[in-house]
Amino acid sequence: MSQSLGRALQILIELGKRPSTLDELAELTAVHKTTVLRLLRTLAEDRFVFRDGTHRYHLGARIFELSSRALDQHEVRRIAGPHLSAFNRKYGRTTHLAVMEGDEVVYIDKLESHDHIVMYSRIGLRAALHSTAVAKILLADLPPDELARLISGVTFEAHTANTIGDADRLLAELDLVRRQGWAVDREENEASINCIAAPIRGASGRVLAAVSVSVPDVVLSYAQVLDLLPALREVTDAVSRDCGYVAG
Repeated sequence: MSQSLGRALQILIELGKRPSTLDELAELTAVHKTTVLRLLRTLAEDRFVFRDGTHRYHLGARIFELSSRALDQHEVRRIAGPHLSAFNRKYGRTTHLAVMEGDEVVYIDKLESHDHIVMYSRIGLRAALHSTAVAKILLADLPPDELARLISGVTFEAHTANTIGDADRLLAELDLVRRQGWAVDREENEASINCIAAPIRGASGRVLAAVSVSVPDVVLSYAQVLDLLPALREVTDAVSRDCGYVAG
């Protein structure tokens, strides 16, 4: 861990105990006041801390945003686990659970297929925003301004001949996902791998996570993968209900 990162984390830990002034933080962390001030300014820029009218520093909104997301992710993985295990036992296909972490889509659970064909994906790995079905599910639920910001940073790397190559095509695909309620990756992220995904919603109606099923075309054809969609949606609907979602 870098020295600056370690000191910044020390500051956040101290502010988690109580609001403090610059002088108090310098004393508590045993770091020179000018260094603490520089770190506080950096943390404040990203809303990890803020200073009140009495010059005391507090934990900022970004901390609470991250903690809320962490709780959501922990809960949705716990709640989804038994449902995904039952689905995987019955159908034997590689099953993923993914969530948004900041500006990234990350796999937080994976159940391997029963045919011993191992895919490169793993828990903790980022999913490409423009070429994976789970990312399409999660992006399609974002507010327009946030979606535009994220898409502006996508490089549209061509993973296969079928990978979506520009923002207009991705936006059109996401519009289709919103209308139909599910997404596909037809050999867009990995050659010969077809994937379908569906959303898990929380009590607010917003998408908390996405569940996908990925199958090599040597095992099932694309049409056969689509045949799994009703069963997949039954699973995501059940998890959504357990997460407090009530369909309108």
